[in-house]
Amino acid sequence: MSALAPFGARLRQVMDERGPLCVGIDPHASLLAEWGLNDDVAGLERFSRTVVEAVADRVAVLKPQSAFFERFGSRGVAVLEKSVEQARAAGALVVMDAKRGDIGSTMAAYAEAFLHKDSPLFSDALTVSPYLGYGSLSPAVALARESGAGLFVLALTSNPEGGEVQHAIRADGRDVGATMLAHLAAENTGEEPLGSFGAVVGATLGDLSSYDLDINGPLLAPGIGAQGATPADLPTVFGSVVRNVVPNVSRGVLRHGPDVGALRAAAERFAEETRAAVA
Repeated sequence: MSALAPFGARLRQVMDERGPLCVGIDPHASLLAEWGLNDDVAGLERFSRTVVEAVADRVAVLKPQSAFFERFGSRGVAVLEKSVEQARAAGALVVMDAKRGDIGSTMAAYAEAFLHKDSPLFSDALTVSPYLGYGSLSPAVALARESGAGLFVLALTSNPEGGEVQHAIRADGRDVGATMLAHLAAENTGEEPLGSFGAVVGATLGDLSSYDLDINGPLLAPGIGAQGATPADLPTVFGSVVRNVVPNVSRGVLRHGPDVGALRAAAERFAEETRAAVA
């Protein structure tokens, strides 16, 4: 495998070409049932293959949620490996939503699983948790740079529980979420057209003008669709950096399956609404 261009540059290009939408692949039991599929490996494989077939050649990013594959053990992980391969072959970038976070050699091993260019689970980017200290992510940062991959660091998440950590005030008067954004801005210094180290910032959070979201990197924004946010909300939430936002929609698209045409139509509708909102 030849060396990849940096993730940020590849993301900027595919967002400009296809629009900025990210579609989640979240095969939880209730969605499998809605699709008329069994909650087993066969249902998992059918679900994932259908989503990839429907949208991987037309959206910028696909984001499989690793947990929903891992729960089936090694056979589920094999389905995940195939899904990643097929999505990337169709031109979508893959963000693995695994939210890994640990220290030392363990963090390095997680990084190798998802960010080493020879791994069967190699993804264009990985979601990570910095709440053992941002420095604990150093092995993942280093390997991402080497592989041309990226990271999305949990910074300002939309779940209500996140505030007790992310809004905690440090001795320097800055809260933890803002501190994570500052670390990412430092990682992306001087990168063009976009850095490879992004933040996860919920699209449901309302006015975030008190935070400096200009990290010269992408902002993965869950919450579009079933969680209540709409593409039209993005300029209010993200202000001047809205063009760097990667809005994620999962159930809003996935509930239209298993019909491939309906999935495509839903994804294209969200993509057009998003493109119009961030233009």
